[in-house]
Amino acid sequence: MRWRSRCPWSLGDRPPLPYRPQKIAALSPPREQALCPSPSLEVAVSSRLSSGRCLLHLIVPKDAHIYSELPASVRSERGLPRELGLVPCCPECPSGEAVATLCFQQPGLTSLDLSGCSELTDGALLAVSRGLRHLRHLSLGKLQRLTDAGCTALGGLQELQSLDMAKCCLVRGRELAQALGSMHGAPSQLASLSLAHCSSLKSCPELEHQASGTKDACPEPQGPSLLMLRALQELDLTACSKLTDASLAKVLQFPQLRQLSLSLLPELTDNGLVAVARGCPSLEHLALSHCSRLSDKGWAQAASFWPRLQHLNLSSCSQLIEQTLDAIGQACRQLRVLDVATCPGINMATVRRFQAQLPQVSCVQSRFVGGADLTLTL
Repeated sequence: MRWRSRCPWSLGDRPPLPYRPQKIAALSPPREQALCPSPSLEVAVSSRLSSGRCLLHLIVPKDAHIYSELPASVRSERGLPRELGLVPCCPECPSGEAVATLCFQQPGLTSLDLSGCSELTDGALLAVSRGLRHLRHLSLGKLQRLTDAGCTALGGLQELQSLDMAKCCLVRGRELAQALGSMHGAPSQLASLSLAHCSSLKSCPELEHQASGTKDACPEPQGPSLLMLRALQELDLTACSKLTDASLAKVLQFPQLRQLSLSLLPELTDNGLVAVARGCPSLEHLALSHCSRLSDKGWAQAASFWPRLQHLNLSSCSQLIEQTLDAIGQACRQLRVLDVATCPGINMATVRRFQAQLPQVSCVQSRFVGGADLTLTL
């Protein structure tokens, strides 16, 4: 059983623990107080609690008094909690030195969330890569000082399964693709990647692939490329506004991909949609909201490639019309949820006909230009 405190001073539903400042070790303690590394420790650490404040201090099991008050369910067989709690001490973000100390003290961490720690730089990511070799889940959202140079360190995390780099606005993609898509060191277990709102992300040979000279639908990359991530299941490219049809056609060649978000891509057209459909035929969740250049012509060709589609978001796609829903209804027979909010070319009669065609659809979100806000739920 895994445990995480619901608030800074409580353990589940138990009464609050007394605050003992002398029992809390800072992430940058004197050398004589440093914990011995515990490679076998399986823990998950979040950098923030519900209060939204960043965290600097770690409750260490070294202290017998604090450890004795932890519920038995959070203790491992070797006498250490399987999940450590962090407590806030000040509103500032942790420093790179603090992160480095944490990585040294707890090399067995499997999950680390540094989202919103805006003062962290490339050095912190380098410390994570060197010290947390068994890390599986890493969240770096809103690290606005993280650059391409720091992304090169990600190649050392061979067990990484999920990576969140949303709103890392300085990341352009070249070094990231080289690190994740290295021919000899790719984290082949990576299943989830979020680059949402990375406004500097743009097309490059590494982000795409170095063409092999063939017209294969899934060409083998000739060098470092994101196409090496064969286990990828979820990809979020929301608001990566510099991506074009050509770059998406080359990047999105993942036959096993299940979930994809391309919302808020102003350059995505029908040609790009068809290319994505051919490269990712196993999609079950697809978000294309605010893609104003998509039309019924693109869907007439793309829909047949997605027979497994279950959740589809087309809200604010201004060029879609009733023929779009007809094409989707005929090809996507497993669809369960559809969002066509603020699509002026789709009216209520079209929605009703669509639901009659696909009775298994449980929810259609509709918000029309006239001001009506309707949610049809069976």
